[in-house]
Amino acid sequence: MLKRLLATADSLPLTVVRLGLGITMFPHGAQKMMGWFGGQGFGATMGSFEHEGIPAVFAFLAIAAEFFGALGLILGFLSRIAAFGVLCTMVVAVGLVHGANGFFMNWAGTQKGEGFEYHVLAIALSVAVVIGGGGDFSVDRAAARR
Repeated sequence: MLKRLLATADSLPLTVVRLGLGITMFPHGAQKMMGWFGGQGFGATMGSFEHEGIPAVFAFLAIAAEFFGALGLILGFLSRIAAFGVLCTMVVAVGLVHGANGFFMNWAGTQKGEGFEYHVLAIALSVAVVIGGGGDFSVDRAAARR
């Protein structure tokens, strides 16, 4: 089972997708977990999520998926699991927060919040990694070869 989870093709395009998703998600996760990049940090983010009606266990999972999932994607460590966590987080973000704001970002500052085009892109990249694995230059690839 673990060998199937780690298996991945020698694929430079999958590597680019994995790294692009991980590098893009890292600041979002670091905002929520560490308070970096202008974020609130773990405690305040948990409080914000709970104030929005999101149960603590799901708030924790979202923060962990964005932070540890991004690190996993950057390293190519358990890439499929990391991408699945990001995928779930983005689907919930569209459904609970950004879906009502429309597709596109808030160019003119006239809508309540941001759109969900970013989330669609993150979902698509996550699906590619879940299906294909981490690609070249990943911990998964090295472990699968052993």
